[in-house]
Amino acid sequence: MNIFVGSLSFKIEESQLQEIFEAYGEVSSVKIIIDKISGRSKGFGFVEMPNEDEAKKAIAELNNAEVEGRAIVVNQAEEKKREPRQGGFRGGNSGGGYNKGGFDKGGFNKGGFNRGGGGFNKGGFNRGGDNRGGGNRRSDY
Repeated sequence: MNIFVGSLSFKIEESQLQEIFEAYGEVSSVKIIIDKISGRSKGFGFVEMPNEDEAKKAIAELNNAEVEGRAIVVNQAEEKKREPRQGGFRGGNSGGGYNKGGFDKGGFNKGGFNRGGGGFNKGGFNRGGDNRGGGNRRSDY
């Protein structure tokens, strides 16, 4: 059984945590989570105990127990929920880009309405360029 152990002292080491849990049975692994940037403990970790009865006894007796001056939290770890990520960069349908339709408030305006100009063609001469579709076309040039 995988056991979550929280509110740990930032100074406790994996070997010390293993000793505490070994009083209740076999411990197959201990992992204290470390911050990637600072290299310090995040104050929580996980203990793996293969025997479920021993693990349940350890949880019952160690939850709210004082370890190095702190009341630790001990309970059965929940499986990490893996939600499918939205595709690619920017996380799915995020729009944006060069204004591909709708009212133009700037940008290239590839279609839609461009009344009064916007983006690269702000009312000046337009003989093609990047204003594709709609807007700023005058016949007297």
